[in-house]
Amino acid sequence: MEADVTVIGGGPGGYVCAIRAAQLGLKTVVVEADRLGGECLNYGCIPSKSLITVSKLYDRVKEAEKFGLRTSGLSVDFAQMQKWKGEVISKLVSGVEALLKGYKATILIGEAEIIDKNRVVVSTQSGRQEITTKAIVIATGTRPAQLPGLEFDGKLVIGSKDGLELNEAPKRLLIVGGGAIGLEFASMYQRLGSAVTVVEIMDQLLPGSDPDVVRLVHRKLEGRGGKVYLKSKVVAVRKQGGTATVEVETPEGRVTVEAEKVLVSVGRKPTTSKLNLDKLGVKTDQKGFIVTDEKMQTSVPGVYAIGDVRGPPLLAHKASKEGVVAAECAKGLPSAADWKVVPDAVFCDPEVASAGLTEAKAVEAGYRVNRSRFQFAALGRALSTGEPEGFVKVISNADGGLVLGAQIVGPEASNLISEVALAIEMGATVEDIALTVHPHPTLPEAIMEASESAAGRPIHQLKV
Repeated sequence: MEADVTVIGGGPGGYVCAIRAAQLGLKTVVVEADRLGGECLNYGCIPSKSLITVSKLYDRVKEAEKFGLRTSGLSVDFAQMQKWKGEVISKLVSGVEALLKGYKATILIGEAEIIDKNRVVVSTQSGRQEITTKAIVIATGTRPAQLPGLEFDGKLVIGSKDGLELNEAPKRLLIVGGGAIGLEFASMYQRLGSAVTVVEIMDQLLPGSDPDVVRLVHRKLEGRGGKVYLKSKVVAVRKQGGTATVEVETPEGRVTVEAEKVLVSVGRKPTTSKLNLDKLGVKTDQKGFIVTDEKMQTSVPGVYAIGDVRGPPLLAHKASKEGVVAAECAKGLPSAADWKVVPDAVFCDPEVASAGLTEAKAVEAGYRVNRSRFQFAALGRALSTGEPEGFVKVISNADGGLVLGAQIVGPEASNLISEVALAIEMGATVEDIALTVHPHPTLPEAIMEASESAAGRPIHQLKV
């Protein structure tokens, strides 16, 4: 088989790259070892958000009496919940397949091995298929990292994939790792009735995030009965029957935690086995992530890498944009990763989203920083939906008002952050956002209000 471009990995980076390459008239082959859509669609972003949606709805219904709604007999049918999750995934996988076929890309399901920069061999159920190709795009993603003594057994010690397949909420859940994935699981299962403990080795949850934002998430987790151990680590696990006894070393001494499930979420490692990177001469960093330039090209001409296999931030939307760049560069177009900002969102309770620089990073970069906040508690829409927690924080340059970043914690933070991402990408100032009329009553008004404050003329809060 001959190809102009062979994309190894059919996740949000790989399949987008393949679609764009095919659109450009390149003879395109995409190779996927498991299911189209990759980790995100099948075992990460989509299934987790599906279950988080159910848990949030369940929680809201339980609190419905404050709205005047009375319910009885409310329960969670895990089998039906998992069935619904599966249906969502299947629809999206089918959609990806239809798009690839519609653009005449060839799909191969199997394990890919790179022989040299122009040859890839794929082991499929029907045998071995060799591809002669002009360009290769590596989009193989990452896999969960494991800790010594906390290896996954699929029963007591589990990873994120197993955590999405449970047929009931564990009564006691210990989560090792307080990053984005760990906190999403903590919030989801806490809403579904689990007693949750989070162990994080760093000095705050969501390491690297704005402390003001994290403080609210931490408080909410503990306010619901959860327990958080910071600057702590698991030092021993004893399994007996259907439970685990976990020894945790904390700054205050060693504590013992009993758990039905121990979910380990401590980062991810690049998936590069069988790619023969050393033989090819593809440069990697100390952690094994592939090094590329702004055109997504590796140290070997004609070999590109996109998505999580390139390293943090490990975000599906970043991978997709990189896939477009790699496809266009393979075609010979003058494309590059020249975007200013990559927003991110964590679907914990409450939601957290960020774009651009935090206050600390802006100061570190040498800006004279203006920080402005607007509380959701002062916003009509937030109060009318019963979700007044949180705030929008806008970071701007005090000299001229250029928007440098924003952090949002509260309702629909994941949906709100895109406005700020666009503002940063367009080089907007707080004055630009403040002058933009926002519909009322809506949650995006909080961004406008924070920008008005930054511009020196707050309306719905006192000037300080």
